[in-house]
Amino acid sequence: MRSPLAPDLRFGQRQVWLMPGSAAAGLGSGDITGRTARAIDSITPAAAHVAAPSGRVIAMPEGSRLVFGRGPNADLTISAGRGLSRRAGVVTAVNGGVWVANISRTHALYAEGDGYRIRLPRMEHHGEPSGGWFVRVGTTLVGSRTMLDEGKALHVVVAGDGADLTDAESARLRLDGGEATVLPLYLDPMTKLFLVALMWCQPWLQDPSRTTPLPRTPEIARAALEATGAYHELERFDGDPAFRDRLSARVAEHVKVLRRKISDRGLVRADTRLSDEVVVQVLLEHGIITVADLARLSDAAWCSRQEDLWWTQEA
Repeated sequence: MRSPLAPDLRFGQRQVWLMPGSAAAGLGSGDITGRTARAIDSITPAAAHVAAPSGRVIAMPEGSRLVFGRGPNADLTISAGRGLSRRAGVVTAVNGGVWVANISRTHALYAEGDGYRIRLPRMEHHGEPSGGWFVRVGTTLVGSRTMLDEGKALHVVVAGDGADLTDAESARLRLDGGEATVLPLYLDPMTKLFLVALMWCQPWLQDPSRTTPLPRTPEIARAALEATGAYHELERFDGDPAFRDRLSARVAEHVKVLRRKISDRGLVRADTRLSDEVVVQVLLEHGIITVADLARLSDAAWCSRQEDLWWTQEA
């Protein structure tokens, strides 16, 4: 089957943009304006290529950034439905690979390859995205869920040191099955799953020696009531066994999801028993839950949102 990179790849090195404030050092060197600064001369070696669903291929030298989305202010405009933001994501060519991040605050963006599909974290604040997907070598598909399902995603291709991407078909053959790495796991703070993880980790966040016993499912459920200010439910929790069991069962489902995510992402060895202590250790050591997250417990807006999720809706 012919590679989707085949159309006009040989002309791709003239279709490159350097974003304002970008630097060869990589990320964090300027704001994401989405404006074209200047074209890179065709003699500049490409660190990666981005192929759009239309067949257009853009070569990216180290230090360049490419903002894509369905809006006219993106460097690469993509014909897609409303599942893709007008300014959806940014591809940054850095030393040793390519960084792909979601710069939308409202829309999901996914990266997909052989055996994985990961949702990139939405940007919470103006400025630089805090998380994303790093491709060291290989091909990664990027787009909305619909773009991926319909085979209309962007192809982000990184050949690695010493490789030549001028021959699209041979590049595909060399790169298929290549290695890609990702930030281990992201939990959206505005979800019930995050609250369960935070309550589970709280004792060890407050005790660096990690000798404090971890809460079990009913204790996590009660801590969630306290954290969200649902004091009207605490008396019912303590005095109504049926209500306590029902709420604990909801928490137990989220605990199962956390264990499954950790296992699916390969964050522990396949033969490791996912005890409470192992799961919490993984959440902390990979920075999925951090000490800084404890500040959310005094954030009135966050607590109010969690209260709405837990106590005004069905699980």
